[in-house]
Amino acid sequence: MHTAMSPADTATIRAERSPSLIREAGYSYFPIALIARLPFAMMVVGILTLVVSARGSLALGGATSAMTGLGTALVGPLLGAAADRFGQRRVLLIAGTANSLLLVAMAWLAFAPVMDAALLGVAFLIGATMPQVAPLSRSRLVGIIGRAFPASRRTKVVNGAMAYESAADEIVFVFGPVIVGLLATTLNPAAPVIGAAILALVFVSAFALHPTARTVAAHGDAGPAQAPARELFRAGVLAPAAGALGMGLFFGSMLTSLTAFMAERGVPEQAGLVYGAMGIGSAALALGVALFPARFTLPARWLTFAAVLVAGTFALPFVDSVAGIAVALLVIGVGIGPTLVTQYSLAAGYSPQGRSATVMTMLGSAVVVGQSAASALVGLIADGAGARAALVAPVVAAAVVLAAGVWNLLATRRRSRAQH
Repeated sequence: MHTAMSPADTATIRAERSPSLIREAGYSYFPIALIARLPFAMMVVGILTLVVSARGSLALGGATSAMTGLGTALVGPLLGAAADRFGQRRVLLIAGTANSLLLVAMAWLAFAPVMDAALLGVAFLIGATMPQVAPLSRSRLVGIIGRAFPASRRTKVVNGAMAYESAADEIVFVFGPVIVGLLATTLNPAAPVIGAAILALVFVSAFALHPTARTVAAHGDAGPAQAPARELFRAGVLAPAAGALGMGLFFGSMLTSLTAFMAERGVPEQAGLVYGAMGIGSAALALGVALFPARFTLPARWLTFAAVLVAGTFALPFVDSVAGIAVALLVIGVGIGPTLVTQYSLAAGYSPQGRSATVMTMLGSAVVVGQSAASALVGLIADGAGARAALVAPVVAAAVVLAAGVWNLLATRRRSRAQH
């Protein structure tokens, strides 16, 4: 004799059968993946602080930080391709260990009687071996969603996962420099770099050894053959990468021009605090993307929030007060988070078979390239023409983001016409 189940029992069974990304990834995954990306956020600022303190040269400190970014930009996509081919676990363990040793070497070399060129070379290698935790985490989650979720739910869950990942990046990049400042002030200038080395060794290794790394590798092995490399050069991948480059240009030009703006008012050390307000707002809006209705399509989201970004930057060259620039940054923050989430969601959707990690590292490296290039260029503009001229650069960067969004929209429409 069978008894009828109550509605509550039915709902409980349905919930147990319905996959949850947190359950599928494991409850330890998200904290480990969050802390494992802290070394990257600490590294560039930490090396800058270390070299300036040890050698007394701001120019050398800036060049050393730029070499770190250059190494990451040039080698990052290759690490992603290696992870697609050989599995994340092997690549992360090798890169994480090498990165930790190089960071310790940098902490010693900065105070040693060696040529400046040695610091530049080691800085490049530090960037080149930087474990690509954020892109590889995105790749893992996309793989888990493709394996565990029905097709009808995948798009929504991917958007939610990309929203979380972008918010995690924002949180880390806001608090990473704060941790560097605290360690350098309370201990010594080498402390942030040594701290990053310890974090990389412990948490990047934990991220590499997490069961999700094996799941992604097994999923890739069981699937169809890897798509040819030429598939990476289609508009579905290149348009988001161009948008990510624009975001990097914005981050670099905004922080550099803001620092010049605050320096003209005698408080350059407060630039990070003002900049952080934009990051916090951006993280909050990035998480909110998961709540957008499906009819608000990804190409439309990109154009909408990139337009907000452009509108916010237009006010920057005309602002004369710290309060005024803080308001402009709050508006800009509304556009940043959702735009980044959308770019990664589109890239995930158009990743060629078996090349998800490569695509995610392409976007991550594009951000680094833009950030490094803009920081160097806008620094020269600020030195030569002042903060007001430098504050025009974020407007140009925002326009690049919007133009890439238009390219993506046109490419999406062409694909739709071809399919019909």
